[in-house]
Amino acid sequence: MNLTRKQFDVLQIMASNPKALTQRDLEKQTGHSLGTINRVMKELTEAGFVVDGAITHAGLNALEPYRVKRAIFVAAGFGTRLVPITFNTPKPLVRVHGIRIIDRLIDACLQAGIDEIYIVRGYLGELFDQLLYKYPMIKFLENPIYNEANNISSALVTRYMLSNAYVFEADLLISNPTIIKKYHYSSNFLGIKKQRTDDWCVRVKDGTIVEEKVGGEGNDIWQLIGISYWNTADGQRLSQDIQDVFQSPGGRERYWEQVPLVYKKEHYQVEIRECFAEDIIEIDTFNELKAVDKTYDV
Repeated sequence: MNLTRKQFDVLQIMASNPKALTQRDLEKQTGHSLGTINRVMKELTEAGFVVDGAITHAGLNALEPYRVKRAIFVAAGFGTRLVPITFNTPKPLVRVHGIRIIDRLIDACLQAGIDEIYIVRGYLGELFDQLLYKYPMIKFLENPIYNEANNISSALVTRYMLSNAYVFEADLLISNPTIIKKYHYSSNFLGIKKQRTDDWCVRVKDGTIVEEKVGGEGNDIWQLIGISYWNTADGQRLSQDIQDVFQSPGGRERYWEQVPLVYKKEHYQVEIRECFAEDIIEIDTFNELKAVDKTYDV
């Protein structure tokens, strides 16, 4: 059976906790009312997905269609604004406090049980081979036109692999690995709630992204973070839509997320998933790198 959203919310919390949870615990962690939790627990118990407050094998099987199958890292670009560090090192391999930026993201995936990992590489691509010593499960995908097109060219390389998949910008410095989840109910982008921003952002209505733009203010504005999840159906649609947008006039200059959020947005309902500034940051410039890691400030 297909799970309702509330059934999913309860089951995925239970699946991530080794001990049985009380209904009060579930109320706190899901944000649903105690009455809703009580009703959903009855439904799940009748279905055989929960016994004595603990998830069963049948419950885990019911979550399986919502499990993240793979993670794709877009890591082909030059990282112009991080010069001079990126003259000899791709941006995702830059070390912050001694650890490569991409390592923290890969570790978060592995912690969430996601071990099918692909990295799209281009600039100084051979340097990514060093990751194999620590992460032998990684597979590399080559973007031969990374210097002729925007990151939509990397999405084109991966377009048949996007179902039940995370897509990561590979230069995000994550400090809270628990924002990477094992299960998702629907396609979503991570975002940080803002009253005002000059950065790329989205306008959100009833939890769903309705517009992407640069800069905005108001109660419906979220700063977009370059981590998204795509369910089975949306991943299949993206395989065609990415190619169509890429081949359209000016398509090579697009950012890949503009496919579902702008140019083909009528095909998708993408939710926003909240995170916070302390969970993750994007290091765009050398000055921002120096602010985070003082060893570069010499």
